[in-house]
Amino acid sequence: MGDFNDFNNPQVAALPAHLKQFIVDQHYEHYTPIDHAVWRYVMRQNYSYLKDVAYYPYIPGLLKAGLTIEKIPSLQEMNDALGKIGWGAVTVDGFIPPAAFMEYQACRVLVIAADIRQLKHIEYTPAPDIIHESAGHAPIIADSDYNGYLSYFGSIGAKAMFSAEDFDLYDAIRTLSILKEMPDADPDDIQKASELVEYRQKNMGKPSEMALLSRLHWWTVEYGLIGTLENPKIYGAGLLSSIGESVTCMQTEVEKLWYTIGAVNYPYDITKPQPQLFVTPTFQNLVDVLEEFANGMAFRVGGAFGLRKAAESKYPCTGVFSSGLQVSGVITDFNNSGEQVSFVKTSGPSTLSYNNNVLQGHRKDYHADGFSSPVGKLKGIRVPLEDFSLSDLSAIGIEKGKKAAIEFESGIQVSGMVSEILIRNNKVLIISFTDCTVQDQNKKILFDPSWGIYDMAVGEKIVSVFCGAADKGAFEEIPLISNTGTYHTQYDANTLDLHQLYRQVRNRRYGIGDDKLLVEIWDRLKKNHSEDWLCALEILEILDHEGIKHELAIEIRTFLENKMQTEPELSKLINDGFYLIKHPVEQKLVI
Repeated sequence: MGDFNDFNNPQVAALPAHLKQFIVDQHYEHYTPIDHAVWRYVMRQNYSYLKDVAYYPYIPGLLKAGLTIEKIPSLQEMNDALGKIGWGAVTVDGFIPPAAFMEYQACRVLVIAADIRQLKHIEYTPAPDIIHESAGHAPIIADSDYNGYLSYFGSIGAKAMFSAEDFDLYDAIRTLSILKEMPDADPDDIQKASELVEYRQKNMGKPSEMALLSRLHWWTVEYGLIGTLENPKIYGAGLLSSIGESVTCMQTEVEKLWYTIGAVNYPYDITKPQPQLFVTPTFQNLVDVLEEFANGMAFRVGGAFGLRKAAESKYPCTGVFSSGLQVSGVITDFNNSGEQVSFVKTSGPSTLSYNNNVLQGHRKDYHADGFSSPVGKLKGIRVPLEDFSLSDLSAIGIEKGKKAAIEFESGIQVSGMVSEILIRNNKVLIISFTDCTVQDQNKKILFDPSWGIYDMAVGEKIVSVFCGAADKGAFEEIPLISNTGTYHTQYDANTLDLHQLYRQVRNRRYGIGDDKLLVEIWDRLKKNHSEDWLCALEILEILDHEGIKHELAIEIRTFLENKMQTEPELSKLINDGFYLIKHPVEQKLVI
């Protein structure tokens, strides 16, 4: 990534280190003249159509997000604009893991795929691209109710439990999306990748919290409608950035349902048009549904329920004691009676933190082999141990430099020499012992004096359990990153020649070059690039708007009409281009 560029944007500058590792340079100079033409075509189509069906802030939102119709936006331009509404933007390499995506959202930073779709996928691409992210997500960010929902969703999603199956599915989808954007991908490879996605979608087992949250995200942030069932408006980025599905989604064949918690029961297929869409009456309803779901998540329920979710996940998670102490590691074991937890154990590198900051002396190298502790009240004592003062502790025989023996309600016994007592904000967090023995009610040894210092966590209950470490920087958590890199095209001489023609047309549109140049471009296009249609459409646009070279205009129009007959898959694209020539976008609205 080189030196980190924060674009002078406070939100980007504040990103934690574990998120920065996903950021790649935009390399604006790598966008080709065809890329800019694809952007311009999609944006003009979007502007023409979406002004009638998009939720009202979309069009002014383009300006507030630093976007124009004429060219792909630079990250600096976007950050200059988004910074004014408390957001930022960075570029990444295609799909990133869902947990990291959620964290970016919580940090109020848009994650934008640096690549742009190929001309042959101009209507829709399963791969994330700069059209989807910037033209889809960014314009609606200007709406304060919506961007509040977005960052709140991210903060909840960042705590969601995910599974190995979630990552495997993410990796399969990423691989398929990359193959579909490769110009010379082997059809057999695409077929195998599609089958793998389908197989993993069908063999997820019981969906994790992250999988279920991803559904809510899909049916709102990506494919959401707002208003009434009879006349909804589009606000979902997947629809706003798809010039195909933004039209077809309004047809009666696509069922419209009210958005409720029931949407969590609808899985989705990222590679196909959606058979149904969900309509929310207000953005506040999105928050209400999210709250309803979050109330059943491990980070709010805690207890044995949360620890069970963490153990099933097999990834580093954090259990939060009622004292505020946060224990992070792979949770492998716990004892409980109902939802009341009496003992918890992690394996592998673990940390102890408070307020998401690792406590001095309790980094993962110190707890390299795991951590365990009783949970609960002491036997016969009504007040939780975490609420004891130093004098209260002394009264029951817990005093630094003295031997102590305590028994929990669960029957777990701890005896040893008290070496340290850690208190924060009048809460006892940790009591450390030397020469310590810990055993359960059956006299099974849970800690032997020869193992060293015993750091006993203090807390009556486990009040929250969430995925990931409390202090991710200190945990040096390496997020799961796919080994599959996005494809970067190597252009042959013929394609580079076509790039030059697109560049010359673009320059001519801005007044550089004479009418003779358009004739020369058209001759080269006919001779060497007869498969292309967009460059021909751009030449026709200039001829029509300037009222020049009528015979040439007729020739080009005839060429495009013939192409519609011989290649029906291009019919809608070319027809839509003809429409925009007759009904040009008002430039004053997009400068």
